[in-house]
Amino acid sequence: MVDSLLQGVNLYLIGMMGVGKTTVGRLVAKQLGYGFVDTDDVIVQAAGKSINQIFAEEGETAFRQLESDVLAQVCAYTKLTIATGGGIVVRQENWSYLHHGLIVWLNVPLELLYSRLTEDTTRPLLQDADPKEKLRSLLEQRQPLYSQADLQITVSEGDAAEEIANRIMEAIPSVLKTSVSH
Repeated sequence: MVDSLLQGVNLYLIGMMGVGKTTVGRLVAKQLGYGFVDTDDVIVQAAGKSINQIFAEEGETAFRQLESDVLAQVCAYTKLTIATGGGIVVRQENWSYLHHGLIVWLNVPLELLYSRLTEDTTRPLLQDADPKEKLRSLLEQRQPLYSQADLQITVSEGDAAEEIANRIMEAIPSVLKTSVSH
């Protein structure tokens, strides 16, 4: 039912690192009968190196450019659920791509995010003397951008990925009734 409502329009998942965009995205894609793409995975494949390496060798600006290029390519397709990198929202040009689809913000409170990411060494932006403070300031910067999403799904401690995916599926029709005309 929902997939016919979406009419092949891509669904973009945005939100901070560690919110579960990839896990939830795979489940939503399955329910929609869509393909699944993680922009970070595409960047790693295209660059032939890890995101940590890209940050270390070429810097964040180069990474953000790669991210925009990948987004421009995937938005040309239809019937995809796309998990984006946490910082994809900071570049204005990316919004022109995101707005081709339905944008869903997975909003996870700072404390929960921090507990999920404490042991994660694969996040270049958290290689900081005070990772919690860094996370807080990133969230503060990005929150007004994330809030431009079509749908906001707030995630609480103990929410299973399946539960979150179901909440997205249930919420999609409420957004589409008004926006199907464009």
